[in-house]
Amino acid sequence: MEFIFIIFSLLILLKVLFTLYKPRIKGKIGESIVAVKLSKLEKKDYKVYNDLNLSYNGYTTQIDHLILSTYGIFVIETKNYKGWIFGNEKSTYWTQVIYETKNKFYNPILQNWKHINFLKRLSPALKSAKYFPIIVFTGSGELRNIESTVPVIYLQSLKALIKSKKEEVLTQKELRSLEIFINKFLSSKKEIKKQHKKSFNSPKSSKNRTCPYCGSYLKIKEGKYGEFYGCSSYPRCNYTKKIN
Repeated sequence: MEFIFIIFSLLILLKVLFTLYKPRIKGKIGESIVAVKLSKLEKKDYKVYNDLNLSYNGYTTQIDHLILSTYGIFVIETKNYKGWIFGNEKSTYWTQVIYETKNKFYNPILQNWKHINFLKRLSPALKSAKYFPIIVFTGSGELRNIESTVPVIYLQSLKALIKSKKEEVLTQKELRSLEIFINKFLSSKKEIKKQHKKSFNSPKSSKNRTCPYCGSYLKIKEGKYGEFYGCSSYPRCNYTKKIN
């Protein structure tokens, strides 16, 4: 009887843990599927990084997939969702619809531009590099009414999209130099968490951080052209301001 109770308790614990970590588990499964697809690219022309953690001057970022190639730099954000997916390139959040249930998740395009802007800070070569941001959905989700100039695609279209870029913008020597340079900024997940905690506990200056339209707090946001101040009451208020 005691043995049955222990087994029953373990099953409940496993169910609770799976529920808590389900989004993370699904995300890692999606990233693994994409990693397998990218492993089939020619290693001479494409240097693939999966689950890349970078640290620079106290800032950190985690990129699902980064490809350095003679044709440019591909920055790929992976999402593993089911249901119907609705989104706009400029919206803060996208919507997942499963029957009558709606869930919000952060705009993966903005998330990906944040990664690209981080890379541009690392060196002049990376700042002037040619980037190809891509959002890949690996689950059973169906993309509906996605308004975006950035490719938002299914997994089966990924390799063909990458191979469609045929104009060489880097030599093999330049590609190797970028690879060596990126390796200098690699960090472990433990270091990344430490940096995140340090950054979180260091409040930013509040000078000039009040929206002149509605009085709400201005937040630092990431866009296609870098960081900017945006009203925290968006979309009710769409005030923005450049960061000087």
